[in-house]
Amino acid sequence: MSVALGFGSNLGDRKKNLEVALNKIEGLGNTALVKVSPFYSTRPVGQTGQDWFLNAAALIETGMTPQELMKALLMIEQEMGRERVTKWGPRLIDLDILFFGQKVIEENNLTVPHPYLSQRRFVLLPLNDIAPEWVHPVLKQTPEEMLARLPEEGQEAFRL
Repeated sequence: MSVALGFGSNLGDRKKNLEVALNKIEGLGNTALVKVSPFYSTRPVGQTGQDWFLNAAALIETGMTPQELMKALLMIEQEMGRERVTKWGPRLIDLDILFFGQKVIEENNLTVPHPYLSQRRFVLLPLNDIAPEWVHPVLKQTPEEMLARLPEEGQEAFRL
């Protein structure tokens, strides 16, 4: 199954954090890393009084179920030292499932496509780099179409 993942970090060596996470994902069984977006330096959203993030997206092929993949991503975050203290606060690493093929999943601990995907430039820019043809199964829009509807003010993002 084709899956897009979102990555973010704003603590420590942000670039290294993303690279370590990518390597760990590449090492997951039954999963292949297909494509990685460029990295973007992005203004924090939600809690603005913190350092800027480095964000990226990756396309993988996996034989895992959505729940198995989410569990593996949470384990990677934990192994890397992520502490969940404040919602939308600073983080060493953040890994999200952006889409899982065309599946729509609404469970207690997993919502796919990611519930804020269409509202966040820092997610849509790298997603558009790796999967411009993907169409949101609910909104019926591509990443580029969703980007066109977003204001840039307050969501600045610069490709590295």
